Amino acid sequence: MKNKSKDFSIIDKELTVDGNVATKGKLVIKGVVKGVLTGDVVVIAEEGAVFAETKVTSMTIGGTFEGEVEASNELIILPTGKCSGKVVCKDFVVEPGGILNAQVNCITGAEDNPETNRMSSGKKETAEKATRVVQKFSKKTLPDDMSGEK
Repeated sequence: MKNKSKDFSIIDKELTVDGNVATKGKLVIKGVVKGVLTGDVVVIAEEGAVFAETKVTSMTIGGTFEGEVEASNELIILPTGKCSGKVVCKDFVVEPGGILNAQVNCITGAEDNPETNRMSSGKKETAEKATRVVQKFSKKTLPDDMSGEK
């Protein structure tokens, strides 16, 4: 049985990583990443920026993303987020105010059914949770509880 990882990493503001970044668990980016990024759950905070070829399970963009991203689960662009380049994902949410200038390909299990390509009501709750996570990690100090749960 696979043990769920609670790994948590931060690339803080004033830190720039240029090259390959590979991570497990949650990665919050407040600084800058350039190059190649692979990981599970990636959150780009409002002050963060990623200029990379990216392959993740889930990505939430509250800052800037430029490049190519493949998100096997979901990609969420928050009201403060900007995404440009190429996007391939399963579920896709752009909140009002979010900026998208990208070629987008949403992958579903039933691409022949146009109804499956619509955003379900459950996506609103996911987007709201992602907004809370970015707001939480955009603060100057880190909270004691870094799990994102209240």
